[in-house]
Amino acid sequence: MSKQTKLTKAARGRDCQVRIPGVCNGDPDTTVLAHFRMVGTRCGVGLKPNDLQGAWACSACHDAVDSRRNTNYNHHELRVMHLEGMVRTIDILVAEGKVAA
Repeated sequence: MSKQTKLTKAARGRDCQVRIPGVCNGDPDTTVLAHFRMVGTRCGVGLKPNDLQGAWACSACHDAVDSRRNTNYNHHELRVMHLEGMVRTIDILVAEGKVAA
């Protein structure tokens, strides 16, 4: 089980910000912080990027961006939707004063 931080806890009960059309289940009870992984950042087996590199994602969108669920979207499209969700998540966190800009 991974360590719960204030930013991972902040995802609980929130609306999905990844919002993959035809995939998103819209259920805030399933929302978690879905980390965005990319080469050159601190990530790999057993390592996650920092919590600012994540988007609030429902279980269905999280499964899609982590390639645990097949969709009609290609890898690039899913990454763009994940990145857009990350920007929306950061915007909310800044507006709520949980993160300073």
